[in-house]
Amino acid sequence: MTGVRRQARRYSDPARGVSIDRPLVLSILALLGIGMVMVASTSVAVAEKYAVGDWHFFSRHLMFVLLGLGLAAGIQWLSLALLERTDRLCLLLSLVLLAAVLVPGLGVTVNGATRWLNLGLFRFQVVEAVKLLMILYIAGYLARRPGLGQAGMVDTLKPLLIGGLVAAIILKQPDMGSAMVLMAILGGMVWLAGAAWKSLALLGLGAAPLVTFAALEPYRLQRLTSFGDPFSDPYNAGFQLVQALIAIGRGEVSGVGIGGSVQKLFYLPEAHTDFIFAILAEELGLLGILTVLAIFAVLIVRILRIGVRAHAAGATFAAFTTFGIGLWIGLQALVSIGVNLGVLPTKGLTLPLVSAGGSSMMVTLLALGLVVRIARELDQQALARPRRQREWAA
Repeated sequence: MTGVRRQARRYSDPARGVSIDRPLVLSILALLGIGMVMVASTSVAVAEKYAVGDWHFFSRHLMFVLLGLGLAAGIQWLSLALLERTDRLCLLLSLVLLAAVLVPGLGVTVNGATRWLNLGLFRFQVVEAVKLLMILYIAGYLARRPGLGQAGMVDTLKPLLIGGLVAAIILKQPDMGSAMVLMAILGGMVWLAGAAWKSLALLGLGAAPLVTFAALEPYRLQRLTSFGDPFSDPYNAGFQLVQALIAIGRGEVSGVGIGGSVQKLFYLPEAHTDFIFAILAEELGLLGILTVLAIFAVLIVRILRIGVRAHAAGATFAAFTTFGIGLWIGLQALVSIGVNLGVLPTKGLTLPLVSAGGSSMMVTLLALGLVVRIARELDQQALARPRRQREWAA
């Protein structure tokens, strides 16, 4: 009994209570801080281009960061069991959102792309919410089929075919970058669930003609051809990439200093969103690049570790939700950085937690808040197990 009493005192110690995953939270805050600095650095130059106040874009960025943090805090009160029961509703909501942009007066078209909803105070890009909703749907599907590795091909292909339908709708907006990232996320989740390579390869071969057809759109084909040699057409098709490479080259090892970028002064389009990494490289240099890459590595590893913990604890829905969010942030960061460095064709994807972009910022922080919630629930379950064992021993 003495041993039992010592155990009871040990587990009742407040110091061993549920805590926040510090590396996860600190990496999120570090990327947010870097993003705030870089958006502030580019805000004045971009504001002059759009004839708005000097701090217009920084103020909006700060507002969306605060809204996203509020959503992340709010989701801490959400029951994961309740969220798991709404997986089919998530699929339906994804389709409703994608259809809503086609409603006159509600959908907004910019530069020939119909991707946004007019919410009055700001425009919301629906594909950002669709990414998270589809992750939740696929996680729920996989939770209901824990033996996917031994399942038939139909059970394996069904979620990917549904995901392919959603991606095809996104392609019509048009937004090929988001469609490809979405399919990569869902394919990764199904593969982690144990799906056979032959099933995934079969779907990939079937989707290849559709992807090829989509890539043959004149403006997309121009991006692909200019990507190979942007300096062959530096004032037209290759303009963005050329200016991004010039910015990165100017940064050298230590950068030109915060605020010292020249490329953000009307040379590099979308300097505060899609190409903010190039401005970061110019102002902070190779050291800044390596720092950002290291922080993203910590963030993704911590997310995936939480997913592994959830899977080991038998929380399948939580595990695959976490895996999906980790794949999403990792893949989008990889593509965004790759585009800025000239190793991938130009895509309109923001750098998570860093680029200015209200829809992306809010939904990304909401998703990361969900990861924090999952980690806390796993800690609560781990603390509860010794208590049950103590009661049984008594």
